[in-house]
Amino acid sequence: MSVPATELVVNGEIRLVPSGATVSDVVALTALVHDGVAVALNGEVVPRSAWVAVRPSRGDRIEILVAAPGG
Repeated sequence: MSVPATELVVNGEIRLVPSGATVSDVVALTALVHDGVAVALNGEVVPRSAWVAVRPSRGDRIEILVAAPGG
């Protein structure tokens, strides 16, 4: 039995994620690190405290940004 998937655009690439996935789930599936990460959903920043509650919909655009140390 296959798990239903939702198609999202993550950092400009089409990705399939499990239906019902939260922003936190998407970050876990795509980001190598979790410190210094910021997320925007359809151009709006999602506060880290909301990652576990916000569920992207089919076709939503998510940008995951990782801060790089240095100057």
